[in-house]
Amino acid sequence: MVLYLDIPSVLAVLAVLVASLIAASGVAAVTRGWVLPWNRRRVHRVRLYGWGQLGVAFGLCCQVLFGLMISNPGIRSLVTLTGSGLLLTGIIVMMVSQRPGANRQGGGTP
Repeated sequence: MVLYLDIPSVLAVLAVLVASLIAASGVAAVTRGWVLPWNRRRVHRVRLYGWGQLGVAFGLCCQVLFGLMISNPGIRSLVTLTGSGLLLTGIIVMMVSQRPGANRQGGGTP
């Protein structure tokens, strides 16, 4: 038995795995107020950060899955453009939810 894997399907599986990890972290932030330990110092509004993570996860899935599954080039470009908009919106929401300058180490002049 020979297992044949092509590059787009492997990339789709990896992207869905990453998106589901981001979505799980977003659900934990929205429902429980929990953020990953390396983000806790910077995040000011946890639930908003979780909604941003969910937007990023959904945008990534929309880009990868529907971009690979749909054969019509017009619809495929529209769906990947929608996924890009969701991805960008999620990143902006995540940026808004963080404290400004929270990762500064000090030592600079005021």
